[in-house]
Amino acid sequence: MHGLVNRSVERFVRDTYGNETWSQVARLLDPDIGAFDSMQGCDASVTHHLLAVVEKVLKRPLRAIEEDIGTYLVTHSHNAPVRRLLRFGGDSFEDFLHSLDDLPDRAHLALPGLELPRLEVIACRGGIFTLAVTPVSPESERFGAAFMGLLRAMADDYGTLATLDYKGKNAGRELIEVELLVKDHSEGREFALGAEPGQ
Repeated sequence: MHGLVNRSVERFVRDTYGNETWSQVARLLDPDIGAFDSMQGCDASVTHHLLAVVEKVLKRPLRAIEEDIGTYLVTHSHNAPVRRLLRFGGDSFEDFLHSLDDLPDRAHLALPGLELPRLEVIACRGGIFTLAVTPVSPESERFGAAFMGLLRAMADDYGTLATLDYKGKNAGRELIEVELLVKDHSEGREFALGAEPGQ
């Protein structure tokens, strides 16, 4: 498992719930862990254990936590490079959806050790899209809920009003239905291709 995944979970807990909450997680996980190194790999079981401990400390369902992590990756200032990577997908949220099959390759260029699931729009009728999230390795499992949060945040980022519905698993892949209701619902967040000063 790429260390960035564990580091992102840690930063989510710190930024959303505070350092003391992270200290509780770290004590239950391993008394010797103070923080994760984003560039240090580890076994996928460490990440699964980390998420189970976070679920216990926060007393919230794991799927809800994973969705919040997906939203956090788009919306928090710490993650501006992630948002930039995602916004390269197009000028509109619909363009972004159609570009998702390229996202794992784009992410791999930025972080060669990161394994994302395969993403594919498998159906599109009118303004309704069905996205399939297919694991390609043990470390890319359980990404469906995180992508729900990420997609909601990206719709807001583009100023699009959309609803998302998790359709469950089918043939080993997780299905998410996205319905575009109003493409220009709001102005959306400002975006420039280059990094902003100080980032």
